[in-house]
Amino acid sequence: MKAVHFGAGNIGRGFVGLLLHEGGYELVFSDVAAPLVDAINHVSRYTVHEVGEGGRDTVVTGFRAINSAEHPELVVEEIAGANVVTTAVGPTILKFVAPHIVGGLALRDPSSPPLQIMACENAINATDLLRDEIKALAGDAWDALASRAVFANTAVDRIVPGQPEGGGVDVTVEPFFEWAIERPPFGDDPPRIPGAHFVDDLEPYIERKLFTVNTGHAATAYFGAQAGIEGIAQALSDPALAARVEAALEETSALLEAKHGLDAESLAAYRATILSRFRNTALPDTVWRVGRQPLRKLSRHERFVGPAAEAAERGLGVDALVAAMGAALAFDDTEDAQSVDLQRMLREQDAAGFTASVTGLEPEHPLFPKVQAVVAARQAELAG
Repeated sequence: MKAVHFGAGNIGRGFVGLLLHEGGYELVFSDVAAPLVDAINHVSRYTVHEVGEGGRDTVVTGFRAINSAEHPELVVEEIAGANVVTTAVGPTILKFVAPHIVGGLALRDPSSPPLQIMACENAINATDLLRDEIKALAGDAWDALASRAVFANTAVDRIVPGQPEGGGVDVTVEPFFEWAIERPPFGDDPPRIPGAHFVDDLEPYIERKLFTVNTGHAATAYFGAQAGIEGIAQALSDPALAARVEAALEETSALLEAKHGLDAESLAAYRATILSRFRNTALPDTVWRVGRQPLRKLSRHERFVGPAAEAAERGLGVDALVAAMGAALAFDDTEDAQSVDLQRMLREQDAAGFTASVTGLEPEHPLFPKVQAVVAARQAELAG
């Protein structure tokens, strides 16, 4: 069995690639970073180090890497004979993955089992986004190619912090992980991935993860940066700051309970698990790494505005989520391009215009005035 994985970075090697290896797949990494590709091809094994309670070391073998920018034809050939294709590249990069998959499907033997495609991204229904890119690119040829692939959405969760210097292609991760995958697209032949679990309805799992893990992680980063704290674990050791993060997650849990009928007690236990993961002092994670790209994280369907908008529409509380958005507006990192753009836009636009352009909210939306108020407060702070 063979799996082609796009994105040979830390998540690709330390999470998705690791589980595919444990499922018995021969691994082919595809990436555009030449030094990383060369480093992977220079070794015959790498180790995934789990740090924290219950952690273990796992050695990964049976892999190689291809530079898809320099040798796209090789990637296409690998896809043509693969069983599985996965990605961990970021939702905005999926459009650059699509041409390789279209080429691979065109070369694929029509009598072979369908290629099983899963985008493992921090986005809702990312595999659907990838399929749409593939379908658009294939054009009239799509009807002939459609039967050669199946597409399943996934929800993935594992904290992979910035890596220590000199570690080579080894990866340090937390012990906890979750990979939930839609079952129906595969029929009776799901991929063999130990540790993954297959579910009939993925949406509650995706939103529980995004609105708890992603929202909580980013809220911790922005409140921490605002308080002048460098580390994620250190930020949550501040009781007042931790209480602000917990309040935001209580609001997202209320939405999940109302929308999906999830059990309040189970959600409380899940929140506690997530926060305990963030408090793992063995993970050298910083507020600057977690908080990067604030404009994306403040967009309409992301971890703050997405759940807050739905909660506001239902008349649920959103004050703690809005406070986290206010902290995000204060995120000022000169080494992060989006942070620089964020601060520039705050200086150049009025509060209503900024709120509309960044969050995608309509002025008539019940959340709009609350967000506009924190935008105006940040602008007053910058002007003062």
